[in-house]
Amino acid sequence: MDWQGKRYWIVGASEGLGRALAHKLSRVGVEVVVSARSEDRLKSLVEELPGKASYVTVDVSDLDAVEAARAEVGEIDGVVYLAGVYWPMESSAWNNKQAEAMADINYLGASRVVGSVINDFTARDHGHIVVTSSLTAFRGLPGTIGYTASKAAVMSLAECMYADLRKTGVNVQVVNPGFVKTQLTEKNDFNMPFIMEPEEAATAIFEHMNNPESFKKSFPAVFSWLFRLGQFLPDWAYYGIFRPKG
Repeated sequence: MDWQGKRYWIVGASEGLGRALAHKLSRVGVEVVVSARSEDRLKSLVEELPGKASYVTVDVSDLDAVEAARAEVGEIDGVVYLAGVYWPMESSAWNNKQAEAMADINYLGASRVVGSVINDFTARDHGHIVVTSSLTAFRGLPGTIGYTASKAAVMSLAECMYADLRKTGVNVQVVNPGFVKTQLTEKNDFNMPFIMEPEEAATAIFEHMNNPESFKKSFPAVFSWLFRLGQFLPDWAYYGIFRPKG
């Protein structure tokens, strides 16, 4: 892809993976508009970026706020949704507030942001939509109620959009990262195989974005095989591998 002069809106850019991806896109000539709730972190990010950049604060749990932010952002070539929240949660220790927040930010937030741009993209027959799911979305896992369900919904959202738009000028992509070293994964008290630094994960996402013929990317590759193959295992085998702690 020719990135020079393109304009992208990155939602969930104040920390971690989103921040790293903003740097990656800025270095190749993209004008980035970064969004999150924290104005201070967005300001510091814009000051760090080597290329043209601006910020618009947004709370993705509020539809009116998303629509207002979209209007302020203006015309764009693409949007990347990276906002997300996470708490480890077993079904026997259900927390309704946390489960609702994961559904609201991870899935409905993506839906609100996509919904705010897609009519413009389809009218122009031009645009690039990238949403973030997870390796956990391929099949249910113990201790991840709320998060896994929300990310499975994001994957389904992307698949439905791709089915509708794949023969148009609107390019839809989904990325499914494994463990990335962020404030979210700091909540885990277990070993996280193949954990990636945000910059490494951002490189994987950028490489995917740079290949418009590719719809779905799951990474790191070796770790992703376990989750993708898990879809085809019978229940007794799959749940025999993925057992609750203790």
